[in-house]
Amino acid sequence: MIDFQGDLSVAKVKELLAGDDSREAKSLLAKLVVDRKVEDMLLVLADCLTEPVQKALNDDVVREQLRMYADS
Repeated sequence: MIDFQGDLSVAKVKELLAGDDSREAKSLLAKLVVDRKVEDMLLVLADCLTEPVQKALNDDVVREQLRMYADS
């Protein structure tokens, strides 16, 4: 889940991870419980995704999405 609306909370992350017994999910949840907030996680995630997103979202992709929007 990418939090575009700013309403992601530790409780929501717990809900999203319910039933995921992986080591990664448990580790993430433990860190968020200690931190008691998701803002630091989101900042780090956004920083880590900057390069892959820049590679994937080129001018042609944005132009096509804007065209589709305008035509809808």
